[in-house]
Amino acid sequence: MTGTRGYHHGDLRRALLAAAVQVIEESGPAALSLRDLARRAGVSHAAPAHHFGDKAGLLTALATEGFHLLAEALHGAGGELLDRGVAYVDFAVRHRAHFEVMFRPDLYRADAKELVAARQRAGAALHSGVAGLSERRPTAEDPQGDALAAWSIVHGFATLWISGALPPRVGDDPRKAAREVIHRLFPQQP
Repeated sequence: MTGTRGYHHGDLRRALLAAAVQVIEESGPAALSLRDLARRAGVSHAAPAHHFGDKAGLLTALATEGFHLLAEALHGAGGELLDRGVAYVDFAVRHRAHFEVMFRPDLYRADAKELVAARQRAGAALHSGVAGLSERRPTAEDPQGDALAAWSIVHGFATLWISGALPPRVGDDPRKAAREVIHRLFPQQP
């Protein structure tokens, strides 16, 4: 058979998500189309809709996957907030396409059950790093505020790194640079 009709894909859902990552890394989420993903995967133009419904469904799946990957990265970093912050930045740099979608709820179904659970899991992993901070810190009575501050710092640094907006003096190693910046405000405990 010629064309895409006779083509059998072992894991089409995975192939479409991988193609979406490639498109987003190349051109950003606005350039993503289900028709282009079908072409890249070598399947009929209707195949992506069968798996995801529409573009928002595909981006919901991609954001969900991203939050799961982020939670794994944070859990694997250890219990120190500084290490989790560095892991967050490392995740953003290594999974830029996921990162670009995850924090854009206008692109996906933010209330999707699986997405909400994955986002909560990643948030809990970051929040648990705050528990390792000294109880003598001035903000100890507000761990939620400390978690928001930590997230803001690491997310901001990751965004600046990805966009190339940081000055050359930070160097070319995102983990090392992130550690130096995060350490200024959230040093490791003795």
